[in-house]
Order: sequence, then C-alpha cells, then structure tokens
Amino acid sequence: MSLAHALLAEIDHEAKTTQRVLERIPEDKVNWKPHPKSMSLGELGMHIAYAPLVLSEVAVKDLHEFGSSPKMPPPTRQAILDTFAASTQKVKDVVGSFDDTRMASTITMTKDGKTIMAIPRAAFIRNIMMNHIYHHRGQLSVYLRLLDVPVPSIYGPSADEKPA
Repeated sequence: MSLAHALLAEIDHEAKTTQRVLERIPEDKVNWKPHPKSMSLGELGMHIAYAPLVLSEVAVKDLHEFGSSPKMPPPTRQAILDTFAASTQKVKDVVGSFDDTRMASTITMTKDGKTIMAIPRAAFIRNIMMNHIYHHRGQLSVYLRLLDVPVPSIYGPSADEKPA
C-alpha cells in the first residue's frame, strides 16, 4: 500500500467527522466569539473548510513563498459546507496523485526569501495539513459546547451523542 493510499483512507474518515462538526454551526451565531482575540465561529469554520484547499496547493509545489492570505467568502454555514466539500475533493485529488517518491521529496517554505521550513511532503501533509485541521476542529467543538449546541461524536461518544 502506498503512503498516499494510507493517507487518503484517513482523509476520508476524518472528513466525515469534520463535516458533522461543521454542520452543527448555528447560522445565527456565525459572528459569535468566545473571546475578543478569538476568531468568530464562522471564521473558524471557514478556516477549517478552506485549509485543505490552500494547503493542497502548497503540497504540489517544491518551493512555496508565503504571501498574503487568500480572501475567503463570507462565513455562512452553507458557504462553509460547500467550501469544505470542494477543499476535501481537492486534497484527495492532490494526495492521490503522489507516489511514494514524491511523498518523500522535500517542500521548502519561505517568507521574504528566507527558509521557514523544509520538510518531506508526507510530513507536511500529516503535520501541517491534517493535524492543523484536527486542532481547529477541536476548537470548534469547544465553541459549540459554549453555545450549548450538541457536540457530535468525534473519536467516541460526546456528552450529547452516543454512536452505536
């Protein structure tokens, strides 16, 4: 089994879980923030939705120069869900195109011409792309709890949902 094939299985599994969490975003609370320094609920949801797309575009390059962040659509629940669906498909297409040699090759990321990070492509996909999304999904589940929105099962039962 190729490394890409193994990662795709995880991407598929985790995308279903992330979808369930994103579906719980209440439309009337997209501007809510738990703290003034925090992203709003909608911004966090859109960040989770958009990250796979942006990071999959980085993953195909051998050299990536960081610039300004891309402009995202206004964070409505439907925009978040649509963006996540498109992003997930894009990341699956990109990861599925890599053989093990390409996965072992290095991505170098720079800012103003200075190297910030040089990392094997597989490690970038695992650590920067996938774990980054899981981290923010965890934040989103806390936002939902603070808003008294039922939190879906993620890696087992939640206080609100007990999967069979």
